[in-house]
Amino acid sequence: MPDMKPLPGKFVWFEHVSRDPKKAQAFYGEVLGWKATPFSMGDSSYDMIYVGDTMIGGYDQPRGNQPAHWISYVSVDDVDAAAKAATANGGKIVAPPSDIPTVGRMARIADPQGAELCLFKRVNGDPPDATTAPPGTFFWNELHTPDPAKTLGFYDKVVGYSHRAMDMGAAGSYYILARGGVDRAGATSHMGGGPASWLPYVSVTDPDAVLARAKKQGATIQIDASDIPGVGRFGVLQDPTGAVLAIMKPQPATPKPTK
Repeated sequence: MPDMKPLPGKFVWFEHVSRDPKKAQAFYGEVLGWKATPFSMGDSSYDMIYVGDTMIGGYDQPRGNQPAHWISYVSVDDVDAAAKAATANGGKIVAPPSDIPTVGRMARIADPQGAELCLFKRVNGDPPDATTAPPGTFFWNELHTPDPAKTLGFYDKVVGYSHRAMDMGAAGSYYILARGGVDRAGATSHMGGGPASWLPYVSVTDPDAVLARAKKQGATIQIDASDIPGVGRFGVLQDPTGAVLAIMKPQPATPKPTK
């Protein structure tokens, strides 16, 4: 078992929410090779997403009239305190803090511009950071919002992030959210136009082939495979249920020169 300890600020779970989870499971099985395995939750079951022997997320049913989407879980020091900070800084509680027996405590919030995510405190700590992201696993999360600079202070107070801006030329500023010296997420308005939301990224070895398979399986390709200099090659798809996901082949990190 890897050494598990809390890693506040890390995105540690990703959940596909739709009214047709079986359709989503079939799609991602063909496109990304994911396996779905049911896990008993007392009177009900929860379908886990596996990459090999590793659990990376799950499938759930929506509450109310929400369209299909991905929801991300971020590790925090204290779920109740973070939820209170969310409302104190212009956000709202979508689902109040509650316990998941033997797993942890969570709450679902929305930031001041409406982007939702789950605050999460795992009972046994969080998986350690990997040096590289194995294919098929989540490795990045990106906030798409009309006014990133206005929203970043919210996440600084709720999750404990610091942030810095990167000049992306015609695309404007891209913001990096970090905690404890580790980059955890990004924020941008460049691919805006829709409601504010978080966009998870999955590591793949061949973005062009993945998007071709996705299209064949009924996905809509929102962004064709494109290169981001110094970062990697990526694309964005909307799966047959309507949920949006990004895929990327990250560019290997340049080794730091030794003295």
